[in-house]
Amino acid sequence: MELDLQKFYQVTNPSQVLKADSPEDEKYYIDFSQVRGGKIIEEFRDNITFFSPEEPTCELFTGHIGCGKSTELLRLKAALEKAEFHVVYFESSQDLEMGDVDIGDIMLAIARRVIESIESLEKITLPQLRGFQRIIDGATRLLQTEIDLSAEVALPLGIGKITAKTKKSLELRKKLRDYLEPQTENILETINTELIEPTVEKLKRYGKKGLVVIVDNLDRVENIIKPGGRPQPEYLFVDRGENLRQLKCHVIYTMPLSLMFSNDYNRLTSRLAVEPKVLPMVPVRLRDGNECALGMKNLRQMVLARAFPDLDPEVRLGLISEIFDAPETLDRLCQISGGHVRELLQLLRGLIMKERKLPLSREFLERVIQDKSNQMKLGVDDKEWELLRQVQQTQEVKGDKEYQILIGTRLVYEYRDSQGSWFQVNPILAELGSSHGLWHGSAD
Repeated sequence: MELDLQKFYQVTNPSQVLKADSPEDEKYYIDFSQVRGGKIIEEFRDNITFFSPEEPTCELFTGHIGCGKSTELLRLKAALEKAEFHVVYFESSQDLEMGDVDIGDIMLAIARRVIESIESLEKITLPQLRGFQRIIDGATRLLQTEIDLSAEVALPLGIGKITAKTKKSLELRKKLRDYLEPQTENILETINTELIEPTVEKLKRYGKKGLVVIVDNLDRVENIIKPGGRPQPEYLFVDRGENLRQLKCHVIYTMPLSLMFSNDYNRLTSRLAVEPKVLPMVPVRLRDGNECALGMKNLRQMVLARAFPDLDPEVRLGLISEIFDAPETLDRLCQISGGHVRELLQLLRGLIMKERKLPLSREFLERVIQDKSNQMKLGVDDKEWELLRQVQQTQEVKGDKEYQILIGTRLVYEYRDSQGSWFQVNPILAELGSSHGLWHGSAD
């Protein structure tokens, strides 16, 4: 079977999020749940559909950026829709400036997306939103000269224009925030009483079981210090966590993985009354250093499915020679990725670009790995090498500061098994450290 290299390259786009309702995308999806510590999405689904269908729930979802959270959340959306829930999913980074986010910004974004979603339904009319309209009109008048809006502008359009302009301007964000912040409780109450609760009732009349809002990409909020001296993730999810859980519908937020290592973790779980669920890396090795057979099997299929999406998994294995010069080259690619799905696709794409013909060779793969290694080592100082040496020896990461240095920069990956969490140095850096004798405390 002849493989189209151009198409193969196109479907290895690491930024592509697989949509559960797309028959084409579904062919590329690999279920890694058996090696990721459990079926997290099924747990989210069951908590909403079985345990708490009538009571609003608030859930937190986290993991390394690029590990597949968005793909899993879209599968959750499809599962909840199949269970007769109306689901509003959106990427918050489209509405918010991730370096400067406040609760009011998040609530406006949620309200806008819910309104737009309900307006798109044929059978359900939007409830009267007089109080919320007055809040938006006030913001409109405050920012009138900068954004050229009339006081009568429609709600979704008005919110959209306000957030689009304030996203680009620190000065406008400060003006809007000074207006919204004193009204936070009133805004939440208004959104609940005028929008969420009436919408849920109307949805139920037409056979839906409730409303679920999935706020993706909040895990990308930057770790800047807010004016009060608090890091932005702690400020949003700990200090203002009670506000996040006040909406009268089911809500799922992605949150920065750094909070799992924060000194405020216990306050976080107390404020939001929930334990965050973590989507870890796909293990390529076990704790004892031996190969993780199932993890590697699934990662091989992730690559092969991009080349031969219409073939049975076992048939694909017989066609490895159509893509790579040897099965060992595919294994090398999977191992060096550390089970980070976006990293795997980036390395594969880099290999295709560098070699530009099939089969892809081990020689060119090693060149891609070396380029990546050279790039990564430029950002690692002596203190970080010492921390990496400790992780290499203990498979542990302790404390918020170490997290920011190691995991936030993808120098270290987190894995989970039946015993809990454990950590490994990014395989590219692990090889570099071994070649320089760094894991024994002395460089060549």
